[in-house]
Amino acid sequence: MNFPATFYLAGIFLFFLASPINGFRPWPNQKPNTTNLLYGPSKKYEGSSDLIQLKYHMGPVLTANVTVYPIWYGKWDKAQKRIIREFINSISAVDSKPPSVNGWWKTVQRYTDQTGANISSNVLIGAEKNDRFYSHGKSLTRLSIQSVIKAAVSASTRPLPINSKSGVYLLLTSDDVYVQDFCQNVCGFHYFTFPSIVGYTLPYAWVGNSGKLCPSVCAYPFSVPEYMSGSGFKAAKSPNNDVGVDGMISVIAHEIAELSTNPLVNAWYAGQDPSFPVEIADLCEGIYGSGGGGSYTGQMLNGEHGATYNMNGIRRKFLVQWVWNHVVNYCTGPNALDQ
Repeated sequence: MNFPATFYLAGIFLFFLASPINGFRPWPNQKPNTTNLLYGPSKKYEGSSDLIQLKYHMGPVLTANVTVYPIWYGKWDKAQKRIIREFINSISAVDSKPPSVNGWWKTVQRYTDQTGANISSNVLIGAEKNDRFYSHGKSLTRLSIQSVIKAAVSASTRPLPINSKSGVYLLLTSDDVYVQDFCQNVCGFHYFTFPSIVGYTLPYAWVGNSGKLCPSVCAYPFSVPEYMSGSGFKAAKSPNNDVGVDGMISVIAHEIAELSTNPLVNAWYAGQDPSFPVEIADLCEGIYGSGGGGSYTGQMLNGEHGATYNMNGIRRKFLVQWVWNHVVNYCTGPNALDQ
């Protein structure tokens, strides 16, 4: 799903004129999948369409080692942090059992900058920051999210490093924090910070834990809306026994993939208007396996004790949405039946 995105101009006034940021919501029935209206008799594969023209607009992409700087906002227990850390570490784990998170990232790596350099194969976790006392309250706006990031990079003790070239600042809010438009229009978004607020232009993403607020919206299929459960449709079992965090994983993947290929909203996207970019994960929203599209997630895998997943990490299993492969012009993932 897409929301207007604007290029940075020094004045904050522009920020209010055009709501920035790319939003993601994994529950496709809330709004038709980006590619729903593009399906036709020529459909070759999941989410494919000859009408989609994803283009490169000459902006930078993350070709150097991608370093993710988590900012843990609110109350997080150790088990939740371990799940998210292991997912991020799994992106570069080449020895993981297929279908793997690393296999999923290989599609992202196909994207290049104007010199022909590919997205980096290395995604690392850098320094982390805890904001357990809710420094900006339990209700955040898009602007206050940037203020949280400013506090993290300018803290008097152990500030996060400034890495505008290959850093991804990942703000994760706990299940008791509400963010502007959360549960209604978005489950996560990405953009870049304004120098007038943070002092630097830094690519960042926010993802919220929907476990208490709206799991049927942002943690589908591990939680389903009442109208579906009333029809006998059962929620899938989450692979790491935490509906909220397991739901976050796919949103985190979505945002890291798009930040890597479109960090300043001027690189890889579809459409002619940079204010409304459709990015590589937007094109495959809600697709997790072969046959996916529209309201159907596609064929997924069943793990131990009936848990649902589609990719292996280092030691855990995860459910991660597919991304658009611009070489073949369709959505793909490592668990595709033709792999």
